[in-house]
Amino acid sequence: MVFKDWMVIIILGIGWGMSFVFNEILLRELGPVTVSLGRVSFGAAGCWAWVLLTRRNVPLTPRLALEMLGFGALSFAFPFAIYALGQQSIAAGMAGIINAMTPVMVVLISHFWPEGERATGPKTLGVLFGFLGIVILALPVLQRGESSAFLAILITIGAPVCYGISGNLARRYKAIDPAVLAALGLTGATVLIAPLAIWHDGWPVITRAETWGALMMIGFVLTSASFIAFYWVLPRVGPTNTSTVTFIAPISAVLLGVYLLGESIRMEQALGMAVIFCGLLAIDGRVLKRFTGSR
Repeated sequence: MVFKDWMVIIILGIGWGMSFVFNEILLRELGPVTVSLGRVSFGAAGCWAWVLLTRRNVPLTPRLALEMLGFGALSFAFPFAIYALGQQSIAAGMAGIINAMTPVMVVLISHFWPEGERATGPKTLGVLFGFLGIVILALPVLQRGESSAFLAILITIGAPVCYGISGNLARRYKAIDPAVLAALGLTGATVLIAPLAIWHDGWPVITRAETWGALMMIGFVLTSASFIAFYWVLPRVGPTNTSTVTFIAPISAVLLGVYLLGESIRMEQALGMAVIFCGLLAIDGRVLKRFTGSR
């Protein structure tokens, strides 16, 4: 990859790790489902502005519009709400580490998905390492009697599960421009999550400037702009190189949580992240190929 491609991937990884820090800021004034609503609605607005500005074709049909409710819920609305819900009891860094389970869940779900990709030996090993990392994160929390944090960890794993399902669903929409698909999915997510947010959290009341700033950053920059950049770099460097983002985001979440929110890094977090990273390396396959000398 050229330097410009590396910079895009590094910035994406740092940005997506930063989203967990902005969640902490938003949760000071908003409920967890409303945090998701704010992110998907601002993200949808930004994506549509890009789609209209670049005059991309939007092949919208009634059936596709209905499908985008489910696709948007699994790709955006539910994961964003789950992370915000979990972060009411766990730190931003912990949520970022759990987010690294996304490729693990993609491999696991794809193995059982109709016409999905079957897991190879190294990928199966990666899945096992991923779940071992979660056990390392969760057991000390349970032993300390932090039942709410333990439950939050279990709940937060639901977000990578949603991403694993939506990643397999996305294969149905290969013919749609990625930026258009993101705009449609985020719009579907907004329509679906809005009534749930009002029912669960009530009407949002924002009184702090930092809340508006966090919403704009997490919506326009870390959702719409980030997805546009992600889909721009993906065909340039391929899915394997692009997956490097997965390694950067949790490190970003942990370090930014320490320096911006005053969070501490526990031993189980460092060890759990290291074990999950070993799983990601096994799934990625490049290190194993270099070690064995295969092509």
